[in-house]
Amino acid sequence: MKFFILFYLLLSFFTLHAQNTPKYSNEFLAIGVGGRGLAMSNTQSAIVDDATAGYWNPAGLLNIKKKYAFSLMHASYFAGIANYDYAGFATPVDSKSHIGVSLIRFAVDDIPDTRYLFDADGTLNYDNIKSFSAADYAFLFSYARRSLLIKGLRLGANFKVIYRNVGIFANAWGFGIDLGAQLTRNKWHFGITARDITGTYNTWYFNPETFYDVFTSTGNTIPDNSIEITMPRLLTDVAFKTGIGNAFHALGTVGLDITFDGKRNTVIKTELFSADPHAGVEIDYKNAVFVRGGIGNFQQTKDFSNNYSYSFQPNFGVGIKIKSVGIDYAITDIGDNSESLYSNIFSVRVVMGKSKYATPRLQQDD
Repeated sequence: MKFFILFYLLLSFFTLHAQNTPKYSNEFLAIGVGGRGLAMSNTQSAIVDDATAGYWNPAGLLNIKKKYAFSLMHASYFAGIANYDYAGFATPVDSKSHIGVSLIRFAVDDIPDTRYLFDADGTLNYDNIKSFSAADYAFLFSYARRSLLIKGLRLGANFKVIYRNVGIFANAWGFGIDLGAQLTRNKWHFGITARDITGTYNTWYFNPETFYDVFTSTGNTIPDNSIEITMPRLLTDVAFKTGIGNAFHALGTVGLDITFDGKRNTVIKTELFSADPHAGVEIDYKNAVFVRGGIGNFQQTKDFSNNYSYSFQPNFGVGIKIKSVGIDYAITDIGDNSESLYSNIFSVRVVMGKSKYATPRLQQDD
């Protein structure tokens, strides 16, 4: 109980600063990872049970049964313009704790640098065009421990390092902390993840020598070194899993994605926080073949006649597990479903090695 009270005390403190903080800082960390999570509209905080727990909820690392767990994903967005890559690893330390590490890269590569397109004599020279990347990196170091006081309670934390760069023109370093908890009660599963619980501070450094002439000639303001703050984000999910006959299982989960950087275009919105509901479902056959779906990203839109309507983003996916290897597929939309293109996401999960600390999948501490 003290753990959850701490969550809300810290979040209440940071909501006081929400109106003065830029929205969507480090938003690449809110996209999601893994075909399973994306197909279920990011409803993973209560049920994640593989190496992606380092991203969704570090407490979920304790659900891993094997000695080593790996997860990989690659996705291309906007017709291949942007690439999103993820890799995760987890392993037990003892019967009460696990550790994990995750790497995320979101980047637009091969951006033309046309600063020197013209030679000194004014001649157009395409050979002078170079390229650079605008890339965001996140390194997550995770630790999870089973509660000794409350049966079924699992706790976790991330220490994360953020590195963002825009070629040779600018770069930023940031550091943050995430906290997570999962609670199992029979067939019910509860999860809460508090990202950037203390605020994540990105310190930007600019290299004006690389763009001073261009900016001054075009009337642009030379940027100053600055600090960008990522406000806390709270993920809460409730899930229920039950059997259907002897071979099938159904898992349903609902939750809220709550942000504290001011009013966003979500179903629930105030000047201090915004909440986006989401829901997902997974049906499996003998824990080997999976069909998944989800809805989320509810938004209110206005047409040219000033009429309002609501839109939402549907997701769909399938998965297959063969011994120690799982392959997941999701068709999902990074943005509003009426404007952005849907993306095909593939991810791989691999577990290996017998662990003497393993407990049944999604039934730990029942």
